[in-house]
Amino acid sequence: MERTHLEFDRYFEVAMATEEAQAAEMTVEPGRSVGGPENYHADSDQWLFVVSGTGVATVDGADERIDAGDLLRIEAGERHGIENDGDEPLETVNFYTPPR
Repeated sequence: MERTHLEFDRYFEVAMATEEAQAAEMTVEPGRSVGGPENYHADSDQWLFVVSGTGVATVDGADERIDAGDLLRIEAGERHGIENDGDEPLETVNFYTPPR
């Protein structure tokens, strides 16, 4: 067993990884966005779980509201960005399979 504690005190930090998957925490401050039309993972699916906050995920040009408790799967090759349009930090846990 391996265990870690997530702090959400940095923009992006890999928390744990194996040869098959990678887990990372990501915090997007209010009014900020990450990724964008040129951002994609050629060989990895990204599973994004919203721990707290709200925002908009844009995947291949389509906008989707995201809120605490939402789970999003961004398939390998899909271009994507995340925007925090709320007043609080947008905290997410991201799993990449296989690791990016």
